[in-house]
Amino acid sequence: MTDLLRQEIAATADLIVVKVGTRVLTSPDGTLNRERIAQFAEEMSRLLDSGRKMVMVSSGAVGAGMDRLKLKQRPTDLAQLQAVAAVGQARLIEAYDQTLAVHGRHGAQVLLTAEDLDHRVRYLNIRNTLVSLLGFGVLPIINENDTVAVDELMTTFGDNDRLAARVTNLLRAPLLVILSDVAGLYDRSPDDPDAKVIPVVQKFDDQLMSFVRDKKTGLSKGGMASKLEAARLVTTAGENVIIASGRDPQAITKIVNGETIGTLFLPQGKTVSPRKRWIGFSVEPRGRITVDDGAKRALEESGRSLLAIGVIGVEGDFEKGDVVRICGSDGGEIARGLTNYSASEVARIRGTQSDKISEVLGHRPYVELIHRDNLTLSRAAK
Repeated sequence: MTDLLRQEIAATADLIVVKVGTRVLTSPDGTLNRERIAQFAEEMSRLLDSGRKMVMVSSGAVGAGMDRLKLKQRPTDLAQLQAVAAVGQARLIEAYDQTLAVHGRHGAQVLLTAEDLDHRVRYLNIRNTLVSLLGFGVLPIINENDTVAVDELMTTFGDNDRLAARVTNLLRAPLLVILSDVAGLYDRSPDDPDAKVIPVVQKFDDQLMSFVRDKKTGLSKGGMASKLEAARLVTTAGENVIIASGRDPQAITKIVNGETIGTLFLPQGKTVSPRKRWIGFSVEPRGRITVDDGAKRALEESGRSLLAIGVIGVEGDFEKGDVVRICGSDGGEIARGLTNYSASEVARIRGTQSDKISEVLGHRPYVELIHRDNLTLSRAAK
């Protein structure tokens, strides 16, 4: 059953995004593993020759920079780290392009920041560029622009797992493959000799998340937490994700052949439209609106717009047209959407009936705080 399911997914996945982690691309000393890159180039070229379209989200810039600069330890200073990444990005794309050329293929470097995908026009321009590259038969190799993306400026993706998820949703790719140094999602600590890889995940729930939480602190631990978040973003938009070991030189080929490898995460709902993907899974929210239980049910179960009367709290400094989080009274995120009112206006009209908004603000440009057409549920509707 699982094999047949994977074969069906692989057969319909004409576009595949592959994310490769740093530990897969680097040697034990942290430097770039050119032999592994050559293996990826050969495998990706073969799949491109078969008619599939492929996009790679690649880590490894810092490792490549350390290699070029002959550094023995990874810098801890932010400016030095970004400088090493700048050197490494050139080294990394050079390694990919040289090895792809052996097979008659070309790579294209695409550097992104979160801000690029927050802006609707830039978002569409990036998509058009990637589609054009795919049309030329080129392998786009995407990485976060580490030389300008810093936490202090709030423009980082946080990690390349999330970047890969956003690229997958940008392109509406049917399948995201995350290759890591682990074989998939385990049913307990991978250090446990009895641990087994979970072959298929059909839904995200508390039990699933418990596999990556420390039992004592309750906090997420290790890189699997970010991979699960990436899987949630993609499957909520209606696509598939496979987390597998990048140590296997034929991992991508096995996945395309429908073999049982790693953990398959199935779609959590119907396929989401491009505009709603941008709202729900690409833009960084500028604030938070908290709603009561009645509004929560209306959004999740009835497909309704968000009205001011259901709002019980507001946080942030957002303006009309910004994307905001919509959360329940328990703090859990319900949805994201484009707000019709600023934070100060929402604070004044929260709990107010729609026909009374003009009495509070002196005008009522919109009946809805967030229209249903501009709202994306953060998890699949029940």
